[in-house]
Amino acid sequence: MEKIRILVVDDEEPICEVLKFNLEREGYEVDTCTSAEQALTLDLREYSLIMLDIMMGEMSGLGMARILRHRDDTKNIPIIFCSAKGREEDIVSGLDIGADDYIPKPFSLNEVLARVRSVLRRSMNSSSKSEDAAERIETGPFVLDLNMKKCFVDGEGVILTKTEYEILKLLLSKPGVVFSREDILAKVWGPGVVVLDRTIDVNITRLRKKLGKYGYKLATRSGYGYTFEP
Repeated sequence: MEKIRILVVDDEEPICEVLKFNLEREGYEVDTCTSAEQALTLDLREYSLIMLDIMMGEMSGLGMARILRHRDDTKNIPIIFCSAKGREEDIVSGLDIGADDYIPKPFSLNEVLARVRSVLRRSMNSSSKSEDAAERIETGPFVLDLNMKKCFVDGEGVILTKTEYEILKLLLSKPGVVFSREDILAKVWGPGVVVLDRTIDVNITRLRKKLGKYGYKLATRSGYGYTFEP
């Protein structure tokens, strides 16, 4: 069975070495880079996960993440930020770019490994799960192609991150049903994952912007959660 490949990008070599050692003990194949510029010279399509520091040299981790999310060949690769910038606004900024998780430094290696497993599990389930019931979800102007993992609005493609796509799929699958934050967390992030409530709010806000004039259909039910307005 082919090993899962992970890329660690951090300008502190000791952190690269520690993460590489511990991830390889878990059975992953790990490469490291000490700058975003160096990482961007690699064939990033080979990696199932990229772990990014934020504060690096000329190009920050945020800058690299923006590039990855705008490239067709890398836009769906999961990203985990590992950064000493641990304020809520820093975490929100990282997630707003499209990261799948954010781990403030100093971190627990057990927590890092658990979050890596969780992100990879979500990614693999999303890409390999067979959609037996239907190949697409169609609701009004919205079409989700469940095989290609693509979203179309009024026939135009809308680029979504994996997390945004899964949230939209969940809401579109049951129009009018209110999903609490706990429901969304369990169904999109999976059991045992700890994220801020704000993480879900940020993804919903991003989705509304990307859906343009139809963004209002992702409605908030104060005190209860979110729903897709039929």
